[in-house]
Amino acid sequence: MDPEKNTVFVGTNQFVDVENFGLLDKEGEDNDNSRTHSYREPLLTRRITNTTSQIAIVGSNVCPIESLDYEIFENDLFKQDWRSAKKSRILQYVVLKWALALVIGLVTGLVGFFNNIAVENISGYKLLLTSSFMAKEQYYRAFGVYAAMNVGLATAAAALCAFIAPAAAGSGIPEVKAYLNGIDAYSILAPSTLFVKIFGSILCVSAGFVVGKEGPMVHTGACIASLLGQGGSRKYHLTWSWLRYFKNDRDRRDLITCGAAAGVAAAFRAPVGGVLFALEEAASWWRSALLWRTFFTTAVVAIVLRGFIQFCATGNCGLFGQGGLIMYDVSAADATYSAPDILAVLLLGVFGGIFGSIYNYLVDKVIRTYSIIHERGAAAKILLVITIALLTSAVSYGLPWFATCIQCPTDETECPTVGKAGNYISFNCPSGYYNDIASLFLNTNDDAIRNLFGTDTTKEFHIYSLFIFFAAVFILGVVTYGIAIPSGLFIPVILAGACYGRLVGRLFESISSLDTGLFALLGAASFLGGTMRMTVSLCIILLELTNDILLLPLVMLVLLISKTVADNFNKGIYDQIVKIKGLPYLEAHAEPYMKNLVTSDVVSGPLVTFAGVEKVGYILHALRTTGHNGFPVIDEPPFSDTPELCGLVLRSHLLTLLNGKVFSKERVLQGEEILRRFGAFDFAKAGSGKGLKVEDLDIEEEEMEMYVDLHPITNASPYTVVETMSLAKAAILFRQLGLRHLCLVPKSQGRSPIVGILTRHDFMPEHILGLFPNIKPHNN
Repeated sequence: MDPEKNTVFVGTNQFVDVENFGLLDKEGEDNDNSRTHSYREPLLTRRITNTTSQIAIVGSNVCPIESLDYEIFENDLFKQDWRSAKKSRILQYVVLKWALALVIGLVTGLVGFFNNIAVENISGYKLLLTSSFMAKEQYYRAFGVYAAMNVGLATAAAALCAFIAPAAAGSGIPEVKAYLNGIDAYSILAPSTLFVKIFGSILCVSAGFVVGKEGPMVHTGACIASLLGQGGSRKYHLTWSWLRYFKNDRDRRDLITCGAAAGVAAAFRAPVGGVLFALEEAASWWRSALLWRTFFTTAVVAIVLRGFIQFCATGNCGLFGQGGLIMYDVSAADATYSAPDILAVLLLGVFGGIFGSIYNYLVDKVIRTYSIIHERGAAAKILLVITIALLTSAVSYGLPWFATCIQCPTDETECPTVGKAGNYISFNCPSGYYNDIASLFLNTNDDAIRNLFGTDTTKEFHIYSLFIFFAAVFILGVVTYGIAIPSGLFIPVILAGACYGRLVGRLFESISSLDTGLFALLGAASFLGGTMRMTVSLCIILLELTNDILLLPLVMLVLLISKTVADNFNKGIYDQIVKIKGLPYLEAHAEPYMKNLVTSDVVSGPLVTFAGVEKVGYILHALRTTGHNGFPVIDEPPFSDTPELCGLVLRSHLLTLLNGKVFSKERVLQGEEILRRFGAFDFAKAGSGKGLKVEDLDIEEEEMEMYVDLHPITNASPYTVVETMSLAKAAILFRQLGLRHLCLVPKSQGRSPIVGILTRHDFMPEHILGLFPNIKPHNN
């Protein structure tokens, strides 16, 4: 116990105020405004009575981060601005929305092209240099050059992540998914994150890691949309005042949804798949108008990429020119199938679900282990990356030595492949022979997948070579994800799944009529379904990738089976990563035990409120001593006959109002003067890190005793629910409306007009189960 602060330590950097039971940080700041003046006895026994929601999550892994303001804040300023809006302004707003969708598509398409060509040329140079030493039988020098280039590229990527933008590490899809759920996580869409995501992704994929650039492309598209939507970056002197219409979280959310869809379209050349990915996996809110704009954005991406593909077809893109921009075309294969083929597909789905759940389990453990190493600082992060780079180099270069040289097919004129990507890498084999394992390892990941998806090449890979490659890629994919580099999960999963599918195709070769390349596609689908737990979007992405609509029924079947099987073991990989990162993600459904609780069971006091006309000093004190972002405003006599809830006011709006210094010495209404002095755009939400802070205010001592009218900036129609509403019902309402605050009003009269405020953290299982430890989470 701290006698100076009258507090008890309950967790890292946190103390409990013994008198008020509020959560304080070491500076004495109260971090939550989910409080109540008084409440009845709860339905279930609580571990701690009269405590804040934050105490319940002390020691858990829920980040103390804020929610986004998706609710339209209907105060007097907003209403005045809405009434005065002319048709020309509304038209300008609509045109700008579509123009931004166009720009997002163009820029994301350009970045996607740049990423592909950069990876192809850097990897091409590295592999050609290695091959030249191999041709001279200088094997140790070849490995030295190969490993040194991999380590150099990996170190550069790790340094960018460790020193410039730690938020750029990993896939980025979980963070985008969390943002679109309403979570304002720090710097996940910052310009520095965009820079590191682009160049770090190029470096780490070129370094030969078993990672993809597809996940980072989703994050990149979202960052591009965010940068445009918030009017640029003041920090980097890139601002555009004409984008003031989008200075709100609601419009930015829509733009970032378009950006995420554009990222998928750029990564896979799958415009329809991008829209469905945003709908199925990324976005938490959707509407028909957004569907149109998202589809338009991905169409622009497809046109941009198509133009560059035609440009590269002329040979102007350098080494390995077309590689990363070509689909894995399997349309030439015969897609007719019979009963034995259906049996094989069922087995693919079952085992794909099992392997996918195992993969997710292992990735979860590895990420948690790496997080302990990352706590040691930037040097430890870079050292870990170098270690994995050396391991990957040793495996990629060492395992082909265990392969048996295979004679080139008689109908192949380019076997072994020399000087470019291809199916037949000679490695250590004599003329006329090729090394099948080297053909997979000593290629870019895109080319390796293309080789596995190859049709009419049944005997190209030995069965034991497929076993070796599957085991190696599975393990390397697990141990690589979680290190401090931008790394996508799609490509490792597709690689492992395609290898596993081709292996099954070889085993069913005697009774199946399907080509082994089609089995590879179905194997990739099963593995993706088992890890990602998506169905519709993955199905369309794979069909757009492979150009084979005839395989649609089998792809649908294998995805459904693998997802169903895997769901019995654990959650999807992105959901697990969101949980590991401690992001307070709201699920689409309420937990079963929430039906046994009411809203007042999870809030506690005391509540910080303001009067409709409040003293400046009191407001300033509340802003300095709390971390609340929403404050109830209660009108009392003489402004109302009885105490009544006037509405809710935001911290950012209070700071803007106080900074304008529209004060009076008497406690009177000043609405007209405030409406003259301020416009709605003065209270628009600034971009990341741009808003006013309490420290920026310059309030004189005599002004502290003056009054300010809060009515013009108060949301007079906040969402309210009665304190006896089921917590499950309130959770669904909170998520579907995209709320940040939900006010609780009393069921009976004669009490304070507001009981408490529910925020996102109050619906988190860690908080609820902390208050009610006797609840069994999975009971219905």
